[in-house]
Amino acid sequence: EVELAESGGGLVQAGGSLRLSCAVSGFTHSSTFAIGWVRQAPGKAREVIGCWPSSDGRPRYGHIARDRFILSGDVSKNTVYLQMNNLQPEDTAVYYCAAHFPYCNGDLSVYRYWGRGSAVTVST
Repeated sequence: EVELAESGGGLVQAGGSLRLSCAVSGFTHSSTFAIGWVRQAPGKAREVIGCWPSSDGRPRYGHIARDRFILSGDVSKNTVYLQMNNLQPEDTAVYYCAAHFPYCNGDLSVYRYWGRGSAVTVST
């Protein structure tokens, strides 16, 4: 069974940085994979951050925070990272990673495997 383990959330002051990690396991290691990231703030719609594919390592970004959020990955560790810089209070949300095989897909409904979410709180 495919599992995703997220880590790295927490409390940070405005202007600070955090790095979230998403480690995927339980799949055939010869397969390529893609990890998408989304966030959801209380009372707000889910927002797509982007996707990192192991096939070429070139992130695909959504429309939010493209200048502050950076996706990267380590295929040897089956782990994808979301580096978040210059965080602002409006970035407060639960951040989720999700796995899709073999490539990124713009339709989140096809992502079958999801992490439990990492809470990020940005204080003023």
